[in-house]
Amino acid sequence: MTTKSLQNVKLFLIDLDGTFYLGPNLFPWSQSFMNSLKERGKQYLFLTNNSSASRRYYAEKISGMGFATTPADVFSSTTATIIYLKKHYADARIYVLGTPFMEDELQEADINLVQDEPDIVLLGFDKTLTYQKLQNACYWIRKGKTYIATHPDINCPTENGPIPDTGAMIELIATSTERRPDVIIGKPYQPIIDALFELYPYHRDEVAIVGDRLYTDIQTGINAGIVSILVLSGETTREMYDAWNGAADFVLNTIGDISAYFE
Repeated sequence: MTTKSLQNVKLFLIDLDGTFYLGPNLFPWSQSFMNSLKERGKQYLFLTNNSSASRRYYAEKISGMGFATTPADVFSSTTATIIYLKKHYADARIYVLGTPFMEDELQEADINLVQDEPDIVLLGFDKTLTYQKLQNACYWIRKGKTYIATHPDINCPTENGPIPDTGAMIELIATSTERRPDVIIGKPYQPIIDALFELYPYHRDEVAIVGDRLYTDIQTGINAGIVSILVLSGETTREMYDAWNGAADFVLNTIGDISAYFE
């Protein structure tokens, strides 16, 4: 592990399932960790790749578990995608494969969604995917339109086991069109952190990412040059970490153990 300190970290980017909660329940140490952040004047954002749900949905879900949360406390791959589109493709016409939740967030941000002649095909985690939507997207991708995906996760964990996520849809489209996204926004790629810095005036050494997945959360920290904290409360075991080629700055059992590093 690194000699990096958490003393200067002002903003914690906190993953959700496996890190802050598991299934429908907060971890028993989550509330005390959040209290320790508040006591020290540190800020946080819940950072999620899942573009199938809105920030409002996550705020209500977390609040329902007993930790009061607002949509402004959540930063998703959709949030980052909106920032990216407004910066690089402000007037573009977008054909989106996404849920009504995702479409609503895009439209609320004045993103121009169209059904024909798009400039960009935007692939999200579309639980409402139809063959017609897939056919349309592949047609425009073959025509050379810019192709953007919100995030690369192959599967999304659920209480009933993993379900196909955006990364699986990327593979399906690649098999058909022989094209992969020109840009992927979400963890572990740089655009999600670049988008965050567009909104929040922090230096990179003032930001830490906390999560339970090596190839998304911790790799994001490595790619973006921010502090990475792996917790072993979710997907990753100590054996998996030891066999991994990368290195987190901190490896802890739970987010509750982070507070000791503030002393």
